[in-house]
Amino acid sequence: MKKQLSIKDIAKLSNVSTATVSRVLNDNGRFSEETRKKVLDVVKEFGYSTNSVAKTLREQKSHTIGMIVPDISNEFFSSLITQIESYFFDKGISTIICNTNKDAEKEKAYLKSLDSKLVDGLICISGQEAIDETQLSRDIPIVCIDRKPKVASNIAIVGSDHSEGGYKATQFLIEKGCKRILLLTKDNNTTSSNDRIAGYKKALKDANLKLESELIIHASSSSLSKFEIAQKSIEEVLNRGLVFDGVFATNDWLAYGAIQTLKKNHISIPDEVKVVGFDDDSISKYTSPSITTIHQETNEIAEKAADILYQLMTRPDMTLNNHDIKVSTRLIKRETT
Repeated sequence: MKKQLSIKDIAKLSNVSTATVSRVLNDNGRFSEETRKKVLDVVKEFGYSTNSVAKTLREQKSHTIGMIVPDISNEFFSSLITQIESYFFDKGISTIICNTNKDAEKEKAYLKSLDSKLVDGLICISGQEAIDETQLSRDIPIVCIDRKPKVASNIAIVGSDHSEGGYKATQFLIEKGCKRILLLTKDNNTTSSNDRIAGYKKALKDANLKLESELIIHASSSSLSKFEIAQKSIEEVLNRGLVFDGVFATNDWLAYGAIQTLKKNHISIPDEVKVVGFDDDSISKYTSPSITTIHQETNEIAEKAADILYQLMTRPDMTLNNHDIKVSTRLIKRETT
């Protein structure tokens, strides 16, 4: 696929001004046949439609949005992408999906690329760092899902109430009689993970249970999957002789890995140790035992994010009354509790 360029890039490659590019593409004003040929040769080389570029110049709209996602293989993210893309397709707006693979430099490159393509709006899903909208050359409407902007201007943040979800998971384990609840999280410092941990801590405090740092496990590895990290972490915990009767894992793959290691060590679930995950991924339904988990309302999150972005795109003077929109979670009770 040939790389698309901005109007500035066309002007640079043609060795003419952006105003001249505009005149040529709109077939309006004075320019030589030689200039016309230079501009149109560049347009043709990079696969542009002359009519669509001219329309973009006139309207300053490309009828496209960009979507930045850290991991397109993630079940939650892919569900959001599918629903948001469908929403905008029905409105005649195309979606450019950029998968960063959790690479900060790749994200910066994608932001620059989407900016040059004159996208009409951006949706930024999750990520380890605040989205740096200050590097954009234009005032593009942005909606963040499960992450924060670097500068909290007219940018909406939509996502699950992760703190509430962490609280519900821990509170349910406490209701089931658990006194020493192990927190298993992947050490990736995302907004969603940090909020889930905050919910866990609040539930312990409200139940007058001691917060023990040795029971908070930040599993980390650049080479292992979440499932493998969980297996390794729980094995290490058991080898240390750490006593616990409940596990709150901040995602379902961590919960699944923990369960497999506990079973391998002949620890009965849920009789000896109860486990709650987070996300309600497919693995939580189909593994044995099926995993009690926190369900995220993906449909509602996608619809709210898409609708807010569309409003910001079509109503430039719109001011957001609520910048941080939290969608409630649900506890799904299954066999691990």
